[in-house]
Amino acid sequence: MIGFIGLGVMGEPMCRNLAARSGEKVLGYDVEAEPLARLKGEGVEAAASVRSLAERCNVVFLSLPGVPEVKAVCAGPGSLMLHMRAGSYIVDLSTTTVALARDLHSRFAARGVHFADAPVARTREAAQKGTLSVMVGGTEQVFKRLRPTLAHIGTEITHCGGPGAGQATKLINNMVLFQNVVALAEALTLARRAGLSATRVFETLAKGSADSFALRHHGMKAMLPDEYPERAFPVEYALKDMEYLLEFAKQARAELSGAKNAMAALERAAVAGNRKKYFPVLVKTI
Repeated sequence: MIGFIGLGVMGEPMCRNLAARSGEKVLGYDVEAEPLARLKGEGVEAAASVRSLAERCNVVFLSLPGVPEVKAVCAGPGSLMLHMRAGSYIVDLSTTTVALARDLHSRFAARGVHFADAPVARTREAAQKGTLSVMVGGTEQVFKRLRPTLAHIGTEITHCGGPGAGQATKLINNMVLFQNVVALAEALTLARRAGLSATRVFETLAKGSADSFALRHHGMKAMLPDEYPERAFPVEYALKDMEYLLEFAKQARAELSGAKNAMAALERAAVAGNRKKYFPVLVKTI
C-alpha cells in the first residue's frame, strides 16, 4: 500500500495520480479534511494519523511545506521514524534543506528504512497532468526501486546523486527560476515605461535567445495578464526556498550575488503585502 502525507496544492494532484495509475491502494493523510473528502471518491482512503498510515504502508510519499513539517512527520511524536517497518521506503517530495535530507537518510537507514529526497519542479498544472520533473537523491538501488512509481507523477525522473543531491539540485533550479523571473519583471517594467507593447516584447523574446520556461509560464501566464492568485506557489514559499539555498551556498562557500538580488526582490514583494500571492507578483515592486 502507498501512503501520501500532505495534500496541498501539489500533493493532492500527485496523490490522485498515484491512486489512478499505480494499481495500488493509496492511503492519504492531511491536517485539512477538504482534500481527503475530494480524494475519497477517487479511491484514496483517509488515514486517522501519521502513525496509522506508517503501520499500513510500505512506501510513503511526503509533500509538505518545509523543514518544520518534514521534521515533525519524520521524527516527531507518532512519526514515521517510530512506526515505519524495516525495508519500507519514504520519498520526500517536499523542498527542504540538503542538511535535513542527509540527516533523515542516515537516521532512517539505522532503522532499516530507505529514505529518498525527491523534490519536484514545474507547475501545479504539471502536477495535475503528471508531468513533473522529479530530482532524486539517494542510492542507486533505492532510485531503481522508486523510479517506476515516480513515473506516475512525473515525466522526467532524474537520479541527481547520493542523499541530499535531490534537494541541492531543486534549490539550484529554483534559484535560476527566481532570477529569471526578476529579469522578466525588469524587462516588463522597462518595456511599459518605454511605451512598448509588453505582449509583443514577450512574444518576441520567446522567438529568440531570451526564451525560457519562466517566460512562457510565469511571464506570459501571470505577469502579462497581471494575475497572481493565492494557492499557487506564493512569495512566502519562494522566500523559504531561497533561505534554504543561501544556507546551502554558505556551507559550500559560494558567493551568489544574483541569488541575493532575487531574495531582496522577494522580500520587497512580501513587505508590500503580497506574501500569499503567486510569486511573479514581485514585478509590482520592481
